[in-house]
Amino acid sequence: MSSNAERHRQIARAVKQAGSATVPELAELTGASEMTIRRDLDTLAAQGALERVRGGARTLLLRGEEPPFALRTHEALDAKRAIAAEVATLIADGETVLLDSGTTCLEIARLLRGRPVTVMPLSLQAIHTLSETPSPTRLLVPGGAPRTAEGALTGPLTLASLAALRFDTAILGCCGLSAAEGLTAYDLDDAAVKKAAIASSRRIIAAADGSKLARTAWAHVAASTLIHTLVTDHAAPADEVAALEGAGTIVKTV
Repeated sequence: MSSNAERHRQIARAVKQAGSATVPELAELTGASEMTIRRDLDTLAAQGALERVRGGARTLLLRGEEPPFALRTHEALDAKRAIAAEVATLIADGETVLLDSGTTCLEIARLLRGRPVTVMPLSLQAIHTLSETPSPTRLLVPGGAPRTAEGALTGPLTLASLAALRFDTAILGCCGLSAAEGLTAYDLDDAAVKKAAIASSRRIIAAADGSKLARTAWAHVAASTLIHTLVTDHAAPADEVAALEGAGTIVKTV
């Protein structure tokens, strides 16, 4: 990762955790000049990673908004790769798999590439990954309109593609998951696609790093009892893991 990208990630994380931060605070944190920090904040604001305010920045998450895909790809990367590796072991050769959009599911796509499975990805990034080289993987491409900057496919054509097929397994990412509130998303169109994925699949695997647990986004998708298996990491809150297991979900922690 470039030094600029690392600094941007550090700034975005600090603003997200504290809710807001001033230019001098971020300069001290990163060791960069205040002029550089101001440019960084302008860049991150343009990407939708935070909101620029006088003297600094504040998080968009206070308004229930999702960080952009480009930044999420660098968050908890080791955990996402470990989760992806575990999920891949749960998929048997010959299965028909529906693969959700999102950064963790993109890591899973990289591991399914080359496997003798049939995969329908729900993002442009994963479609590209699975079509890069000839392989025994059978790729199904759904219809739909990609969400700006996300690449996630949504809309009537996506829903029609899902309704026309039946899958052995759906692998879903999530914005929030709890035993009490279930699976949730930040976007209503994304939530509709996830609901359709659940309706068209025999088995549901949720892939989510621990930061997503005990969090609730505003668009409801489904009760946690519909999730057969959750694969997460050791950052997952123990009480939430226990509650999900108590409700019948198998939890695998990597």
